[in-house]
Amino acid sequence: MEVLYHQTSQLIQETSDLFQKLDKNPANCDEIESAIQSKINAISANCEKLDIYVYKTPINQRPMAKMRVDQLKYDNKHIQASLTNSQSKRIRREQERLDREQLLNRRFGHDHTEITVDYLSQERNSLQNSHRNVDEMIHTGSNILGTLRGNRETLKGAHRRLIDLANTLGLSNATISLIERRVSQDKYILFGGMFLTLTIIVLVIIYLT
Repeated sequence: MEVLYHQTSQLIQETSDLFQKLDKNPANCDEIESAIQSKINAISANCEKLDIYVYKTPINQRPMAKMRVDQLKYDNKHIQASLTNSQSKRIRREQERLDREQLLNRRFGHDHTEITVDYLSQERNSLQNSHRNVDEMIHTGSNILGTLRGNRETLKGAHRRLIDLANTLGLSNATISLIERRVSQDKYILFGGMFLTLTIIVLVIIYLT
């Protein structure tokens, strides 16, 4: 494990030296960046092997071994980020150079004036279309708002009618309940009268006989 650890540390140092070479010799940037990426891949492979070796070390030495391997991983991630950042800066500088060359080589003449006039005409037409579309949207919104107001009045009227109907139904229910109670009372009076009449008839028959 120690041998592989020192080899990986040496790869990290060599990669750092390549970054300094990249700054001094940007003409060969593609070749140097490729070499850096190869070393980064080798470091990653070594770290994977070191992870296996960590779990084979004695328990009392394992935390220190794991910390050393984690440091190598951290350094490798930092190198990868530096390479990505360097490539992004190089691509951006190259794009800026191409834009400057294109701007300097552009010829401004009659054709350019015609293009500018056509562009301004298109922009004016676009603004007019946008203005017309906005007016149509405002008109549509006004119509929708008026419709909503009419619906609100309709709903208010329906709500009032529902309240009146509910009140009417409440009165009708009370009246029906009163009628039902009256019918029950009349039924009891009828049965009581019939029973009393039959009793009187039976008593009269018994008395006369």
